[in-house]
Amino acid sequence: MSARHRNGALFAAKRAAARSIGVASRASGRGGGTTLPGRVLLRLAPDAIDRLGTGLERTTIVSATNGKTTTAGMIAAILAADGREPVHNRAGSNMTWGVATALLEQSGEEGLFEVDEAWLPKVAAELEPSLIVLGNLFRDQLDRYGEIEALADEWAALVAERAGRTRFVLNADDPLIADLGRDADGNRRDGVVYFGIDDPAQALPELQHASDAKHCRRCGHPYSYERAFVGHLGHYACDNCGASRPTPDLAATAVELRGMEGTTATVRTAAGEVGLELPLPGLYNVYNALAALAAASELGVEPPRAVAALARVRAAFGRVETIEIAGKPLSILLIKNPAGANEVLRTLSLEAAGGEGLDLWIALNDRIADGRDVSWVWDADFELLADSVRRVTCAGTRAPEMALRLKYAGWPEERIAVEADIAGSLDAAVAAAPRRLFALPTYTALLELRKLLSSRGLAKEFWQ
Repeated sequence: MSARHRNGALFAAKRAAARSIGVASRASGRGGGTTLPGRVLLRLAPDAIDRLGTGLERTTIVSATNGKTTTAGMIAAILAADGREPVHNRAGSNMTWGVATALLEQSGEEGLFEVDEAWLPKVAAELEPSLIVLGNLFRDQLDRYGEIEALADEWAALVAERAGRTRFVLNADDPLIADLGRDADGNRRDGVVYFGIDDPAQALPELQHASDAKHCRRCGHPYSYERAFVGHLGHYACDNCGASRPTPDLAATAVELRGMEGTTATVRTAAGEVGLELPLPGLYNVYNALAALAAASELGVEPPRAVAALARVRAAFGRVETIEIAGKPLSILLIKNPAGANEVLRTLSLEAAGGEGLDLWIALNDRIADGRDVSWVWDADFELLADSVRRVTCAGTRAPEMALRLKYAGWPEERIAVEADIAGSLDAAVAAAPRRLFALPTYTALLELRKLLSSRGLAKEFWQ
């Protein structure tokens, strides 16, 4: 047997071993089905992603601080409507082991992977993607990532290195992302497609306190904002060096936010305008949809078919998903940083416009995957709901600090309950809510919530 055949046989044995461990992990009911097989495979064969990725004819990678799971899910739904089923880490495990698990356990000619911001350069080097979609960069887990400018520098190096080999879909409204599409002289790179929002009616009254990118990446001068939509996403220009928001190739106009009911918009494309009916709320999901539509066009799906698929898209778990529990709807909205939390609060303020008080369950954890530093809750605008809450239960490892933040935001103390235990606090909140309960968990609290609901037969396991 030749050395090549021996190597191939050895790798096949390692794949089989990793698959068997994944089957056993799922059968045990203890979780790990989305990560353990990939972890084992990468321990046995560190080049597994590279080797398995060579079997894909085309690969799309999606990365962002907020919205990468939803955007990747939207792209998957569009491809499914086009008769294509990509290899996809749909459970949201977005580091190398999650990508390896998807490659190990699925087959196909096309890959679609959401990838963690910090892991993007490594995964891109191994998968050789034909398309990379970059949505935004916000302050998130500073104890793990450092300042977002450091991530932006790493992404800039990636884009420069892959110029001519990979096409890029970039958010024109995020100055950190938009600048990646320019070369050192400020000229637009070939193979770059921009998306953004062109609806002044949706602009915020002023740039939010939680905005993260206020200074020009090229000269350090403060940006001048004509309008801001989500955090630092908006229409901006540098009065010093002239760098400004590029004109988007695909843009949303006439946006109408309908609270939890969803969103409508007109989308301007190179092929003409199409109407978007999105069953997901919030301006942040408009950005996710624009990224997905721009990617779909790059992947050969015409806009009418793509928007039709988005009209039927389902929310990823915890990303504005509603599940019935004890006869009441439980709407789950992940919060993990100031910008994302503010958009959730903005959506809930629309729900509160009817005059009935909101019932909330907020779970704040400080585990490694959340970031140990939870001071970000002081930059989120919880003041928006101070007059709109009937009752709120604070849960999680930092429940008392969450309650303190709400007290300083003007929420009445008599309406705030504190119970750290996830299961007990949720059951109490559901029992006390006369109607719908809104759950706002941080990342690991979301995982605990999902495990709890799946154990009760109310939600699917991670790997399903």
